[in-house]
Amino acid sequence: MSGEDMKIGCVVMAAGNARRFGDNKLARELAGKSLIRRAMEAVPAEEFSTVAVVTQYPEVEALAEEFGFLTVRNLHPDWGISHTIYLGLAALGECGAAMFLVSDQPLLRRETVKAEVDFFRRHPDKLVGLSHSGVRGNPCIFPAKYFAELRELREDHGGSTVIRRHKNELLLFETAAEELTDVDTEQALWGLRPHRD
Repeated sequence: MSGEDMKIGCVVMAAGNARRFGDNKLARELAGKSLIRRAMEAVPAEEFSTVAVVTQYPEVEALAEEFGFLTVRNLHPDWGISHTIYLGLAALGECGAAMFLVSDQPLLRRETVKAEVDFFRRHPDKLVGLSHSGVRGNPCIFPAKYFAELRELREDHGGSTVIRRHKNELLLFETAAEELTDVDTEQALWGLRPHRD
């Protein structure tokens, strides 16, 4: 199948306990918008066959439904990111590739995510990661040939574990450093300068 015709799913990962932050950081706001709303607004839904939001939070499920996304309840967030990946893949059903998008990069732009998907469609057998100056960040796109390895991940081993095994298959899609900035602490959130919406 050509990349142009390939069905690509998207998993929005919003199930973590955010221990370093101290509470549900996804509800925190930057310039009047919660981090999770900013994450969902960064998803170009028309590019994906299914967008699945994996979360432990009812308020995140409600917001996902507002966006028309599929909601997946993670009853065991303590099992680590691997369980979120497993649930997300199961929810996507049959597709040729999956993007995994984290929810704590509030400066990530929808246009950038769309451009990354377009880039992947030109290289549909490769792993693709968003990057700045050659340093990989998120989101990343995995062709279906890597799904089995993703499903076998355990505890807090995420997609990076699979990527490290196949470094020669990785292509990077360059963007501005700010878009890759993730928010793990209050201080990190305070230091951000949002785009003009």
